[in-house]
Amino acid sequence: MADTRDRVNLLLPDQPRWPVDPERPVIRLRGVVKRFGGKAVLDGVDLDVPTGLTTVIAGESGSGKSVLLKLMNGLLLPDEGEVLLFGEDTRTLSAERLLVLRKRVTMMFQSYALLDSLTVLENVAFPLYENTSMRWRDVEPLARDLLSTLGLDHARTKLPSELSGGMKKRVSLARAVVSNPEVVLFDEPTTGLDPIMIEFVDDMIRKTRESYGITSVIISHDMTSTMALADRLAMLEGGRISAVGTVAEVLASGRELVRVFFSGVGRLDKGDEAEVEAEVAPAVATAPASPAPAEALRVWQLAPGEEVLAELRGVHKHFGPHHILKGVDLIVPKDRITVLIGGSGSGKSVIMKHIIGLFRPDAGSIHVFGLDLGALSEGELLKLRERYGMVFQGAALLDGLSVRENIAFPLKERGLKAAEVRARTDEMLEKLRLTPIASRMPSDISNGQRKRVGLARAIVPRPELIIYDEPTTGQDPVLARYLDDMIVEAQELFDITSLVVSHDMPSAFRVADQIAMLDQGQILAAGRPAALLEVDDPRVRRFIFAGTEEGERAARELEARAGDFGS
Repeated sequence: MADTRDRVNLLLPDQPRWPVDPERPVIRLRGVVKRFGGKAVLDGVDLDVPTGLTTVIAGESGSGKSVLLKLMNGLLLPDEGEVLLFGEDTRTLSAERLLVLRKRVTMMFQSYALLDSLTVLENVAFPLYENTSMRWRDVEPLARDLLSTLGLDHARTKLPSELSGGMKKRVSLARAVVSNPEVVLFDEPTTGLDPIMIEFVDDMIRKTRESYGITSVIISHDMTSTMALADRLAMLEGGRISAVGTVAEVLASGRELVRVFFSGVGRLDKGDEAEVEAEVAPAVATAPASPAPAEALRVWQLAPGEEVLAELRGVHKHFGPHHILKGVDLIVPKDRITVLIGGSGSGKSVIMKHIIGLFRPDAGSIHVFGLDLGALSEGELLKLRERYGMVFQGAALLDGLSVRENIAFPLKERGLKAAEVRARTDEMLEKLRLTPIASRMPSDISNGQRKRVGLARAIVPRPELIIYDEPTTGQDPVLARYLDDMIVEAQELFDITSLVVSHDMPSAFRVADQIAMLDQGQILAAGRPAALLEVDDPRVRRFIFAGTEEGERAARELEARAGDFGS
C-alpha cells in the first residue's frame, strides 16, 4: 500500500490521518438498526471497515446498501446501535463535530452529482475552492494534475452535458479525491456502463486507492468488479450482514444468495465454458452451420423457415459533425430474441429509434413488417407504432393508477370497449402471474414486479415487435436473472418478436437467439451466441471477455494493431 503519512487532507490540514491498525477500523458498526415508516431496513448490522483496504458491500436491490453507506458518513443516524466514525459515535456528536468528521470522508455518487453549470475543471476544484481559503491559483494546478492522471486533459473546459457516462464517472472520482480524503464511499460506480468501461473504472478505482492511500467502501451489484477490487466482502441480507471476509471466505460460506450472486461471474470467461454452453445450447442445436471469421458473421444468417421482421441496410446517421451510424446492416428475425449489444455511445439507442421511425437515416434503408419506413408519412408511422411494444428501463408506470389500471391504460387509450379491456387485462394479469397484486399501487410493489407490470402493459395491445431498453441496468444479479427469465417467458407465451437493447453481456448470452454487436456505429458481428464466442476479431473478444485474461489478451492485440481498424 502507498505510504500516505505525508498526504494531508486539504479540508483539514492539521488533522492527523487515522492509523492503519487492524484493531482500530476507520468505521465500525455495532447492532445498527434503521427504520423508515416503522419498517426496519437494517436490523442489527455489525461490520468493521479496516483502514487502507477496499470493502465491498453486496446485496439485493432494496436490501439497505445505500442506507448503510449514508450511515457510514453521518448523512443518516441509526435508530439503535452505534456507528463509530474515526472512533466517535455519530449519534452522540454535535452537528459541528459531525461536519468535521465528514470532511475526512467523500462520496462518489451513482448519478455523478456534477454541477451542470461548471466545467470539468471547475467541478473537480469545487470542494477546495468552496470549503477552504485556498485561492484559484492554488486549486487549479491540483485539479489539472488529477484530471491528467485520469486521462481527462482534453475535457477540462467541457460541461457535464457534453460528457459520456464513463467520463462523468472519472470526473466524479476526481472531485471525490481532490481534497485527499481518508475514506471514499462509492455508490454503484459501474452501474450503466458497458463491460470495457466497467473494467476501466475498476482499474481507475484501484489505482486511485493505491496512489492516495484511501480506504474504500463500494456498494456493488457487479461480482466481477468485486473479485477485482475487494479486500473484504460483506453480504447484506435480511437487514444484517450474513457473510463477511475475503471473497474466498464469503464464497465458502455456502449461502444461497452468495451462490446466485456469483453464478457465471467473470462476465464471460472461456474457463466457464460449461455454463456458457448450457445457456446457449438450445440455440446452437437449431443453428445453421456458421463459419467462425468475423466477416462471415456481420449479417445474421437466417435458418430455414425463418422470416425477417425488421431489416436495416447500409444505414448512416449524422448529428452535426458526428457520424453515429456508419453503414449498419442488421436483420431482426421474426419470432426470435435479438439482442443489440454495444458500449456506451456505440449507437444502440439510435438504431432503436430508427426501427420505430423516430429517426430517419441519412442514407440506407429500413424495412419493418415488410414496409419501407422511409416511404411512410408521419401519420402512417404513427399508426405503424401500434404494432410495437416498449419496455422501458425504469418501468415508467403511472403512479396514480393501480397495477390493473396501468395494464388496462393503453387499451382504454385506443378506445376499446370496457368488456374487452377487462377480459384482456385479466388474461394478462393471469399469464404474467400478477393477479395477486392487481389492486396495489406501483409504490407498493417490488422492482421486479414493476418490471413485470411494465411488460404486461407493453404486451396487452398485442404488439408484433417488443423492444426492451436496457432491462437489466442497475439490477442486482438476482433481479437480473429474473428479468432474463421474464423476457424468455414472454417470448414463449406470446406470438412476438423481441429486440433487447443492452450492454449486459451475460444477460445477452442467457436470452438471445441472435446477438448483434455494435461498436462505434458499425456491426462487428451478428450471430448465434455460440458462434460469437469463436469470432477472432479482437474488438469482439475484448467486449465479450472484458475483465478476464482472454479480454486482456484481446486488449493487447488491439494496442499492437492500433490503426488497422477504422474509427
